[in-house]
Amino acid sequence: MSEAVTKTTELDEYKGQIEAIVNQYSARKGALIAVLYETQNLIGFLPREVIHFIADRMHISVKEVYGIVTFYNFFTMKPRGKYPVAVCLGTACYVRGGRLVLDTIKKSLGIQEGDTTEDRKFSLELLRCLGACGLAPVMTIGKEVYGRLTPAKVKAILETYS
Repeated sequence: MSEAVTKTTELDEYKGQIEAIVNQYSARKGALIAVLYETQNLIGFLPREVIHFIADRMHISVKEVYGIVTFYNFFTMKPRGKYPVAVCLGTACYVRGGRLVLDTIKKSLGIQEGDTTEDRKFSLELLRCLGACGLAPVMTIGKEVYGRLTPAKVKAILETYS
C-alpha cells in the first residue's frame, strides 16, 4: 500500500499572511493592486491558486484579478529567483556584445529568458535599455549594475552569487 504524497503549495504556506493582507486593504476602494503587490512581495510571484484565493476573499472575479496581473509588467505568475538577472539588449549593448553576454548567462545558469533556476536562486530577463549605454554591454543582478562585460567577467560575477 502506498502513501499519498501531498505537495505543499504557496497558498498552503502563506494562506494566513495573504488573508491578513486582504483584510488590511479590504476597506479601500481599488485595493486589488496593493493586495497583489504585497502578496507578490511575500511569495515572490503570484501562482494560480493564490490568484483564485485573492479573488474569492475580495469578492471579485478571477478574470478581473488575472486582468491586472497580466496587464502590469511588474506582476509575474512565474517564480523569480533570489537574484534576478537582467541583460540589456538595447542598441548600444547589442552592438557591443549583449547577445554574447546573454548566451553566456544562459549557458552558465542553464535557463532561458523568462525562466528561473530550479533552486530559485537566479531568474533571467531581457531589457531594452538600462540607460547605461556608456558601459555597454550591461546586466543587472538585483539592484547592482555591471558594465563593460565580457563572457569571462559574466562568469566571474555569477560565481560571486553562488
